[in-house]
Order: sequence, then structure tokens, then C-alpha cells
Amino acid sequence: MSSTFPVTKRGAEALKNELHRLKTVDRPFIINAIAEARAQGDLSENADYDAAKDRQGFIEGRIQEIEGKLSVAQVIDPAELNAGGKVVFGATVDLEDEDSGQAVTYQIVGEDEADLKLGRINISSPIARALIGKSEGDSAEVQTPGGIKHYEIVGVRYI
Repeated sequence: MSSTFPVTKRGAEALKNELHRLKTVDRPFIINAIAEARAQGDLSENADYDAAKDRQGFIEGRIQEIEGKLSVAQVIDPAELNAGGKVVFGATVDLEDEDSGQAVTYQIVGEDEADLKLGRINISSPIARALIGKSEGDSAEVQTPGGIKHYEIVGVRYI
């Protein structure tokens, strides 16, 4: 894991909420499920026990992963950014496809927050990398699986 992990304020809260749920709901539930499966007797052929142990491993691994990320998180509140109109992590960017004229809006976020359906793109995605450092009025060239796309940056907001 890198020395810092960029995450928006909203993303950090989501990770904290997931961690809380894993520790207070999921972990106790799975411990109880393991105890019930053990009470059924022979563990060598007990599918409930095996499934519960697998789920426990997943939960414990996710807890460690989230704790590790939060320990090195660099929480960025987009509303407090003063980037002078440049596209930076956390910025919301309004784009227009120069070929089709189609307008799209993306917010540049961390890996765990990325959700294209919600207009949130990963900082390491090709389009985010092409946009970083540019300003309103600039053009960005993005290599996509369907070929090169050209976007004009119509607006940059920090919300």
C-alpha cells in the first residue's frame, strides 16, 4: 500500500461506516453462526461450518484492509479545495465530448469510492489521468477501448 491513500470526506465516512458495521454486526453474527455449526457435531462434513469460517475470513480480511487504508488516508474535502479552477482529486468536472457534443459530469475520487453510475471515477482511470491539472476551456485526449476521445472541460467545481 502506498504511503498515503487519497479519499474524499464522503468516502472516508463510508469506510468508517462499513468498518463499524463489520465489527458490530457482521463479526458477532458470524461468530454466532460458527458456534451454532459447531454444536451440530462432526465438523469434517459440516457445510454450514465451512461457509461460516470462509465468511469469517472474508470479514476479518476486510476489517484489516479498511483499518489499513484509514490509517494512511489523506482525507480531502472537495468543498475546501482552492485549486484555482484546475482539475484535482475531489473536483467535479463537466465535460463535453467534442465529437458527439454529449455532456457528462464526473467527480474524481479514490479507488473505493469509484462508481461510474454515480459519476464518480477513480483517480487512476485513463479519463481522470487525462483531466488532472487541466482547467476550464482546456481539451483532454483520452485513450478508450473504442479509440481516442476528445473532451472539452466545460466547468470545474469543488463540491
